Amino acid sequence: MKPYIWSALSVHVHGMRRLDGLNAPFIAIANHSSHVDTTVIFGALPRRLSKNLAAGAAADYFFKQKTKSMGTRLFFNAYPVDRGGMKGHAGLSGRLLDEGVPLLIFPEGTRSRTGAMAPFKSGVSALSIQHDVPVLPMALVGAYAAMPYGQTLPVPGRPPVHIVFGTPQRALPGETVPHFKDRLYNYVVELHDSTARAYGMPTQEDFHRSVAIKAAAKKQAALEAAQSKDAQAALERPATPDAGQEDAPAS
Repeated sequence: MKPYIWSALSVHVHGMRRLDGLNAPFIAIANHSSHVDTTVIFGALPRRLSKNLAAGAAADYFFKQKTKSMGTRLFFNAYPVDRGGMKGHAGLSGRLLDEGVPLLIFPEGTRSRTGAMAPFKSGVSALSIQHDVPVLPMALVGAYAAMPYGQTLPVPGRPPVHIVFGTPQRALPGETVPHFKDRLYNYVVELHDSTARAYGMPTQEDFHRSVAIKAAAKKQAALEAAQSKDAQAALERPATPDAGQEDAPAS
């Protein structure tokens, strides 16, 4: 798929020197906001690191139907990851790492619908510590604008997408899974935002601000609609005679 994606997007790769000492097995992670993310990652990594890379894919979405799972397996060497709703794949990521297979896992657990990153789940940090493998942090900048949620193809005009490789990370001595998880999250945000600022593109702060503004506007609109409904109901309510008022005598 690389020839197509590289012709549809203008892909820029940063930080290749940080990969010099990296060898399989490892866990590659990135922010996830677009269906182009996986192809950009596979295409940008050196062949020595991507040739056996296995992408974790949601079992409840990609592996329910044979036709969908076949394409996912064929193009991305995908394997099922339980996300809630399907069970039976527990421990597969660890077994692959123990066999020397590098993994690509999106630690947010799902694609962002807004471009704003969600907190990371603990799975990657726990796998890294338990199986003593490094984590390769990456940031994708511009992927959400290039193919936002709901789009079936990249937008026209070869929009720019930047992929930034960070320095491989391991847990520090005595570092807990939650602390390592948060440190990885902050590092990916730093990689994303430093590149976004350099190229005049939205930062994570910009995405989160946009989400907050839209949520506030939606809340205000709902409040105004409720107030309007109450006012309309009051106008339509039949008038009630004042207490103690007698009927006028018949003429």
